[in-house]
Amino acid sequence: MGFCRSCGKELAEGQRFCAGCGTAAGTKLVSAPMAASSPAAAMDGTAAVPAASPIEPNVAGALAYIAGLITGIIFLAIDPYKTNSFIRFHAYQSIVFNVAWVAFWIVWTVISAILTPLTGGIFAVIDLPLILLFTLAGFGCWLFLMYQAYQQKLYRLPIVGRFAAQRAGVSL
Repeated sequence: MGFCRSCGKELAEGQRFCAGCGTAAGTKLVSAPMAASSPAAAMDGTAAVPAASPIEPNVAGALAYIAGLITGIIFLAIDPYKTNSFIRFHAYQSIVFNVAWVAFWIVWTVISAILTPLTGGIFAVIDLPLILLFTLAGFGCWLFLMYQAYQQKLYRLPIVGRFAAQRAGVSL
């Protein structure tokens, strides 16, 4: 039994994330030392221990958002990261968020291309501020998701996050 570092809620044995706040449990399992390469190494405790992943999970989760679809797929394919459910969740959320974002922009561009000539250019005056707002909102959401991943939190977007949680095997 342990306690959440963030909110103090009791964690069940083997629970990886806090049910209250979604923070990673933070307990690192240390494996037993491997067979020593020499008897002297076994005596002084410097036996060979398997190397941990080169990037911490919170950094890898944040990096999964950097190039969206590309980095999400990379973190789902690279061996030490594809088994970590925290990193997989953020990689899936990054992929689905970016695919949805590109689909939104395609639909918006088609609507804008149809409505601008029909309204005699008036829609273009309305379209420019909306495009700026959409761009700022998307950029802000992208930064927020990276920040949440870096803080070791499983922030779930309303629609995208549910899909990502199911694919990553995380229950929120």
